[in-house]
Amino acid sequence: MRLRTPAARFPAAASLVAGLVLTGCTTTQPRPAAPDEVIKAATGRLTDACLTRQGLTPPRPGQSPPPADEQQRVSGALFGTGPAELSVTLPTGHVVRAHTDGCLAAAQQRLYGDQPRWFRTSVIVNNLEPEADRTHRSLAEVRERHRAEIADWRRLRAHALAVATTLLDTPPPTGDPRP
Repeated sequence: MRLRTPAARFPAAASLVAGLVLTGCTTTQPRPAAPDEVIKAATGRLTDACLTRQGLTPPRPGQSPPPADEQQRVSGALFGTGPAELSVTLPTGHVVRAHTDGCLAAAQQRLYGDQPRWFRTSVIVNNLEPEADRTHRSLAEVRERHRAEIADWRRLRAHALAVATTLLDTPPPTGDPRP
């Protein structure tokens, strides 16, 4: 007896369709496992989509650099322009500034839920060792002094990880480049 079903007539096509159904029809790469990498991948996806919506080509490693004027437009769109709206002065005396406009700020706002708070908290937490060196205190003492910022950093990062995981596990609708 000869089967007349499409699967019987086109075994390779049926096999391909079955494979797509089993894998969720996705051609994207698997989501990274490490929390930092998940957040980084989601940030990249959001900033790339933001740049693309502005008619700019997101930079890629190994890619030839675009002309200087295009690089400047991409940099402005990515990091923001004009005077920085956010500023934190560290106990070391260094001042760290950031913009609230630009694709990176928009990605941080979406992932962390509060970009200004994330900026302030992450700058402080990422500079605990230099503060300990500068103030001649142990790292444990400095961490104790900043336990509220560390707790806030953990909450914001957990929020970002949850949002990033959902973003990476949910492909954008067809025809809509906005993640």
